[in-house]
Amino acid sequence: MKKKTKQIAAWICIISLLLLYIATFIIALLDFPGSDSLFRACLAATVLLPILLWIYIWLYGKVKNKHTMASMDIFQTDRENHGK
Repeated sequence: MKKKTKQIAAWICIISLLLLYIATFIIALLDFPGSDSLFRACLAATVLLPILLWIYIWLYGKVKNKHTMASMDIFQTDRENHGK
């Protein structure tokens, strides 16, 4: 069950990023009042969302004391980190 929850969360993140990229592209093509501000917001979100997701994964690993893909020691496993 835990693996399925992670997969669903990963798919939600992937789909939200794709929708954000599509929205940014469409807004770049359209010209309406306020489109420049909306375009800048989409660009900022395109950069900030993956960073925030990485921070969330990193913090999850720290709180649960687990090795995640966002860990700073990418070449070590949980067993090497905890001496098991």
